[in-house]
Amino acid sequence: MTQAVPRTRFNSAGLVRLLAELAVAEVADPKQDLAARLGEWVDLKDALALYSALHAIPPEPASRAMPVPFLRAELARVRAALAAAITADPAQPGASALALPTPLPHDTPETAADFAPFQRYYQAHQRAMGAGIAPLRAAVRTALGRESSALRQLAGLDAVMEQALAAREASLLATVPALLGRRFDHLLEAHRRTRDAAQEDDPARWMEAGGWLARFCAEMRRVLLAELELRLMPVVGMLAALETKSTELQ
Repeated sequence: MTQAVPRTRFNSAGLVRLLAELAVAEVADPKQDLAARLGEWVDLKDALALYSALHAIPPEPASRAMPVPFLRAELARVRAALAAAITADPAQPGASALALPTPLPHDTPETAADFAPFQRYYQAHQRAMGAGIAPLRAAVRTALGRESSALRQLAGLDAVMEQALAAREASLLATVPALLGRRFDHLLEAHRRTRDAAQEDDPARWMEAGGWLARFCAEMRRVLLAELELRLMPVVGMLAALETKSTELQ
């Protein structure tokens, strides 16, 4: 049985459901309304900035905005590139620095049962997602800033929200690798309990079909893909608003 872990709040139902499915995190109480949840994330200074953003119309930026089709293509490109890095086969030639760690030929069951490489792998993908999505989010905000007053207001609100919630979001997402570490330990313990005691425990077989480590790696990739969609949510929402406006003008 996995040990109970502290209740952790995430702002994505998809990520919450997946972590709950893996028995490493509890689902946040859905009865708490949005205002109450947001109040836990922002301080007075942030609240004042949000109030100002809701009641102000930012001026049009001097920079030229990218067209909607280009932004949609960029969203698809960024999502595909980050997802491909997550799902890449480490056995393929030319695997990137973000390749999934696997047991080495000289590893013993003790040295191979180390979660640290997988934690570094997950954190590297988190950094890659942050670096890849931030410029796209800024570009979509700039495009909104060239449109109607309502869309310029939305752009200003997103900028304030990103700044106000960045530290809190980073802190919460930083707990995901630790939660996965508990899942790693649980699957390893189950493997040790059920394997034939007379049979040599060969780490090279852990990644074979049905192996406990192969299962863990598949689950970790699912969590990474869910986090990718979480991080893209502001971009997707703003781009949808921009596309709706463009369609109305046609």
